[in-house]
Formats: sequence, structure tokens, C-alpha cells
Amino acid sequence: MAAALVVHTHLLLHIMARNNIYFASDLHLGAPTLAASQKRERHFVRWLNHIKPHAKALYLVGDTFDYWFEYNTVIPKGYVRFLGKLAEMHDEGIAIHLFTGNHDLWLFSYLQTEIGVQVHTKPLQITLNKQRFFIAHGDGLGPGDWRYKIAKRLFFTNPLCQWLLAFLHPDITLGLFKRLSKASRKFSGHDDDTFLGEEQERLIVFAKQHLKEQHVNHFIFGHRHWPIILPLKANSQYCNLGDWIKHYSYAVFDGQNLSLQYFEP
Repeated sequence: MAAALVVHTHLLLHIMARNNIYFASDLHLGAPTLAASQKRERHFVRWLNHIKPHAKALYLVGDTFDYWFEYNTVIPKGYVRFLGKLAEMHDEGIAIHLFTGNHDLWLFSYLQTEIGVQVHTKPLQITLNKQRFFIAHGDGLGPGDWRYKIAKRLFFTNPLCQWLLAFLHPDITLGLFKRLSKASRKFSGHDDDTFLGEEQERLIVFAKQHLKEQHVNHFIFGHRHWPIILPLKANSQYCNLGDWIKHYSYAVFDGQNLSLQYFEP
């Protein structure tokens, strides 16, 4: 009885020590090669081990996978170390949130039912310790980019298209999305972290427009692959999380302040 009480008390104190909320995006697991992806996966799992003693919640803000299409009974192979670590963290009481990005739009129910991950397909507005957050991957937000917005609505997120694709053999469907992801990276290049200026960055323009209607303390985005925290006005800032291809960057909210940090290989 006494031993059980000691274990319970130790577990309670361990959970109470977890105050930080972490944000990361754009792992693009699966690209560009299996060897490169597994190296990046191992490094990210080391980071998860590093933050686990302090983490209250983890937000993965899109493009976690470079491509993903999920059937009722089939998911893409791989990512065992990463998914296992998420399951372990969830089982220890850490809330895991995962946002779909433009590369992994076709995440459905597997991670929710198997691991307990909360999957978000739309932007999330949430209050954390009395501070207002707007969290989204960022694809399709802001002015312009109409070609992608139309394709996303008519094809990528269309239930009929998803239903038809589910009739294809997984090797065909996953091969198709792997080629689409490769084409997307080739189209955008690897200079996604080139800052275009406040007036040219769609997500910054979006954040400024949103502030005219509703106050937000922290805008959290991925998608653009460049790590930056930019003040917008009093008590409001824009944060782009960077990526885990070049920058190995992430943000942490300690209950008072949001900071951008790096976990170098």
C-alpha cells in the first residue's frame, strides 16, 4: 500500500512538472529518400525524448509526413520510431495535436484511434494560460494562391475524390501521392525559407487582417519553412516554426512567453 502511494505521488509530481507546450512542423517524413527520412526521424525522436519531461502538450503543425493516404485497414508503412514515441507520450498524459498540411491532407482516423492523437483539419483558435493562439499549417490562407485553393477544394479534400482513390490499390495511390509531393517540392524549390518581406508573405498579411477583427496573442504557422518570430502589434506576434529538414527549429510556450529554439543534430 505504501509503495503504491509512493509511486502514485512520484507520478503526480512528474506530471505537475510538465508545464511547457511545444510546437513543430514540416518534418516531411518519407522524403526525399528512405535513408534521409529515417535519419531525420531518429533526430526528431531524440528531440521528443528531450522535451518529454517538460511537455504538457505537443502541437505538430502540418506536413509531418511528406505523403500519406489512409485506407480503412491500410496505412503507409514506416515511421515506427516516431509513431511509437507519440503513443508513449500520449500514454504518459501528454496531449498530442496533429494538423494536416498540404502534403498530408489525407490523415483520417488511424492516429486518433490507435494513438489518441487529436487531428485538426482546420485552423484552431485556442486559449492557453489566458493567451489567445491561432494555430494552422498555413496552406491556403491569405491572399492569392488560387490554383492551390481550387485544387484543394475540388480534388484534395473532396470526399468523392477520396472515396474513388480508396478503390485503387495502396501501391498505386501512395505512389501517386509520392510523385505529387515530389513535384510540389520541385515546384517550390528548397528556398522556402527565403523571407519575402512582410507585405509579400501571405501568412503575415493574413494575420494582420485577422487582427482587425479579433485579437490574437500568438499566430503559429508552418508551411513556409523559415523560422521567425515577428511582432505585429502590442501583445501580438507571428511565429513561423521553420522545419526539420534544414533548421531543426521549434517553438515553446512556457505559460508566459513564446520562444523559438533549435535542436541541432
